[in-house]
Amino acid sequence: MKNTILLLTLTLLSLSCGSNKSSKEEWIQLFNGKDLEDWRIKITGHELNDNYMNIFSVEDGLLKVRYQGIDTFRNDFGHIFYKDPFSHYRLRIEYRFVGDQVPGGPSWAFRNSGVMLHSQSAASMTLNQDFPVSIEAQFLGGDGVAERTTCNVCTPGTNIEMGGKLITRHCTNSTSKTYHGDVWVTAEFLVLGDSIIHHILEGDTVLTYNRPQVGGAPEGYAVPEGTPIKEGYICLQAESHPVEFRKVELLNLSKDKRQK
Repeated sequence: MKNTILLLTLTLLSLSCGSNKSSKEEWIQLFNGKDLEDWRIKITGHELNDNYMNIFSVEDGLLKVRYQGIDTFRNDFGHIFYKDPFSHYRLRIEYRFVGDQVPGGPSWAFRNSGVMLHSQSAASMTLNQDFPVSIEAQFLGGDGVAERTTCNVCTPGTNIEMGGKLITRHCTNSTSKTYHGDVWVTAEFLVLGDSIIHHILEGDTVLTYNRPQVGGAPEGYAVPEGTPIKEGYICLQAESHPVEFRKVELLNLSKDKRQK
């Protein structure tokens, strides 16, 4: 049933955007496989675009998160933001966890990363702010033994609704299977402004929620509590465990493509 509803949603979107079969879907390669020219970096305790210890890098066509040269994790949370904001889109990401967590990283951050949807901008984050106000689609990897879902949702400085109820807990698990080892995972997200967001794995919808809104944001945040979040930036996380991204692509579903 969930897949049927999602297929209907995508079909209606295609029609409403005036697409026709003769025109190909215009996926934007947010990560070009070569460099980080179109990205902005913010690491806790560092100024905008100070890529401390080269935490974010490109090698062999992959966007890599590494903590090489860092002997102990000292709250070195990082986020790398694509330059433009978006509101209605499909986002497809291929990721995998590799190697060992940096010593001193929090236990919850073992094989933990994510993509932030509808995020505040990198430039608007404060110097020591750990996480942007956003909707986090959380990526988790298994430990080889225990079950651990991925494509969950976490809400730094935000709230969501599910089943008509306001959800204020920080994280909500998806219904995904566990991905152990260094396997590549393809995650897709259908984001429709401030109305609905779907998390999709292997063609299956594993999580759906509605009405992303500001809630519990840091003191002094410029947007009032309860304000619907209609658009924002997309950013990838560094949370102390090495992770690689080989594809980050987006299909803009906005009627006016000039308005992201």
